[in-house]
Amino acid sequence: MIKQFNFAGKALLFSLFFLLIFNQSCTNLDEKIFSELTEDNFPTTEEQFISALGATYTSLYGLAGHNSIFALQEVSSDEAMIPHRGADWFDGGQWIRVHRHEYNAREESVNNGWNFLYGGVNNCNRVIDLFSRLVQEGKVDPALASGFIAEVRTLRALFYYWLLDGYGNVPIVTSFADADPNPRTRPRAEVFEFIERELNESVPQLARLKDGSTYARMNFYAGRFLQAKLYLNSEAYTGKAEWARVIAACDDIINSGLYDLESNYFNNFNTNNAGSKENILVIPYDEQEARGFNLAQMTLHYQSQATFRLQQQPWNGYCTLQEFYQSYEDGDARKGVSGNQQIRGNFLAGPQFDADGNRLIDSGAEANDPDGQPLTFTPEVNELEPNALRQAGARIAKYEYALGSTPDLNVDFPIFRYADVLLMKAEAQFRTGAAGPALTLVNQIRQRAGVAAFATLTADNLLAERGREMFYEGWRRQDLIRFGRYNAPWRFKPASTPQRNIFPIPINQISANPNLQQNPGY
Repeated sequence: MIKQFNFAGKALLFSLFFLLIFNQSCTNLDEKIFSELTEDNFPTTEEQFISALGATYTSLYGLAGHNSIFALQEVSSDEAMIPHRGADWFDGGQWIRVHRHEYNAREESVNNGWNFLYGGVNNCNRVIDLFSRLVQEGKVDPALASGFIAEVRTLRALFYYWLLDGYGNVPIVTSFADADPNPRTRPRAEVFEFIERELNESVPQLARLKDGSTYARMNFYAGRFLQAKLYLNSEAYTGKAEWARVIAACDDIINSGLYDLESNYFNNFNTNNAGSKENILVIPYDEQEARGFNLAQMTLHYQSQATFRLQQQPWNGYCTLQEFYQSYEDGDARKGVSGNQQIRGNFLAGPQFDADGNRLIDSGAEANDPDGQPLTFTPEVNELEPNALRQAGARIAKYEYALGSTPDLNVDFPIFRYADVLLMKAEAQFRTGAAGPALTLVNQIRQRAGVAAFATLTADNLLAERGREMFYEGWRRQDLIRFGRYNAPWRFKPASTPQRNIFPIPINQISANPNLQQNPGY
């Protein structure tokens, strides 16, 4: 049933997109869209309400692509980098600065991330406004509309959570037609309180179901996951730890019995992953109908097109850091096997072959490449800039690159995953002195990976295990901040100041809105 809905659900999400166009600005609220809605096309049935949710969820499609908030989160961490490879990937020095924590308010990715997140907020505000007006005008049953309004409020809280986490002090905009064109900056603690209140009011109204009707939508358990994540990082956001609330939210998910670890880690990241019992909330990417997940293009070498018979040549950009790759034991099922593309792994490393098993040759390999022209992904990267070798760096392979893939993958991207529930609860237990129960949860994750159980749990090995399990799912930056490691030096990055724990407010937004105040240190 779930697999079947994966496609039917996508169709529902697209069906009202022409009415509610994606808006990419915090202060440019395009009110003419509402003039296209008439009494003839207002949603009045449950099916029409579901269809009307489409624009709010399609707002997520830009998440996993290049040069926006996800790239910022990853490249500013110690698990991903984009080296400057000679004539390629300088991009004005942006990714060098992001890796070194020298990002500024003029970075394209910083502005793109802001626009993406507020675009999602604005789409949610439009739909909430529409649904609320239908109730006020007596055109729909309030009991029918209330659940859908709660669902959109919870999704809007996710966009605000990413704003809180990434930019800290941001405007709170909850209306659409009468929104203030120049909203003022709100303190981070106030944004936290707003999200907390929204979730407390909305999550209890969400469906406590995991079936085709809730696939790729906010249900009660996705809402509780978001609350757990909010409280997990509460101390960074407000100065006050909330570990008991993390545990309570995680327990609601665990005790439901609706989610469990997949026996095979990569079942969560396969092309046909809609049946995963571990994924709680996903973006249902599709190469035709829901484009935007172009990871193969972003990370693979030009010649890797022949490995997977890709329809377009990759860009040879993203890779992981040597130390992060080597944090996995060789027997870890999540790591993969160097030189063997037939065995799934989070990485591609070592000698590379085409789909027929022939050794790939990189005729453009630099003269100083110690491996020469035979294509070999070396874990070590010789330098960040200006002449990182074309073949340097293990590549990201966590999500399946099916043979013949277009630039847009068919893999449904897991935003929330059950393994993270176990790790969040374990961390909260560990921080409150319950190291024994925490160790048991962490060792469930390690057992699935095929590696030996930890004898004891420490802050170091807990952070490392979170990194190995949650690699390239968008959580590493905040994990490093929470464990006090984000400002530490790592390869090609000097020590940074705590002011870098949030990104700057984009200069484009400040120029357009005089009520915005820049974050400290920028």
